[in-house]
Amino acid sequence: MNQERRQIIVREIDHWRRSKLLPDQYCDFLLNLYADPDEEPKAKPSTHAVGKAIAAVQKATGKQWLLTFGGFTLISFVVLYFSRFHPAMQIGVLIGAVAAFLWIGNRFRARHEAAGLTLTSIGMLTLLGGGLHILDLHGLTHWGWKMGIVSLSALFWIIYGIKARIHGLHLCGWLAALLVYGWLLSQFTQDPVWYEVQLYWLPLAILFGWSCWFFHRWTKPVSAILFVTCALAWFMPELYTLVVVHNSAWLQVQLLIKIAIGGGLLFALRKQWMVWVA
Repeated sequence: MNQERRQIIVREIDHWRRSKLLPDQYCDFLLNLYADPDEEPKAKPSTHAVGKAIAAVQKATGKQWLLTFGGFTLISFVVLYFSRFHPAMQIGVLIGAVAAFLWIGNRFRARHEAAGLTLTSIGMLTLLGGGLHILDLHGLTHWGWKMGIVSLSALFWIIYGIKARIHGLHLCGWLAALLVYGWLLSQFTQDPVWYEVQLYWLPLAILFGWSCWFFHRWTKPVSAILFVTCALAWFMPELYTLVVVHNSAWLQVQLLIKIAIGGGLLFALRKQWMVWVA
């Protein structure tokens, strides 16, 4: 076999290895089969994570070392002296950190979905936790401030989840919104009876069900999330009664009746809602 054709085959095998089209053992076998016997064997690059890290450190330039340690020093400084910053600077640092996590997470998603989603989740939790921490630093302990931070976080999660097509984040946004709604009810209602609790939540479930139908013609994933939120809102009166009202009398009966009614509605309308979400 001539040298040019041999090199083409070797490059193709290397492409198969990088693209994970063939296991490494098969690629090694094919490389040994088509390798030039007169050429000295090259050292096989380490596929182990530690080996890759060591190789990256060995190849790092002085500029990369400087940027790494400079960034680590800057992060340490911000963490240690965050409470001494001006409130505007604290908000700016928080927004910058969240934006950095989201940008890096978006870049990683193209190559490694799990790593990208993890970084995005850290950014979203940083937004919520950082906002609550800033309120605590400045003595803003009234429930309205905290509810405002949770509401803004929920709205951002919903918008970003839809835009980035992260359906779990979209759902978490609606769950946080339901939490805010329940929080408002607990602040402005006193000892509601069972039918009042149902009236607080069931119209919300109907609204989400209608929204599921309304949006399914444009986007099925958003419609599916709204359908799940509708199902959760359907059972929220019982959860609210148990957690906030602390009245468990006849709660099991209410839950069984709601399950029976919900199951009947799902069966009767199965031809409609399956089209909305699938």
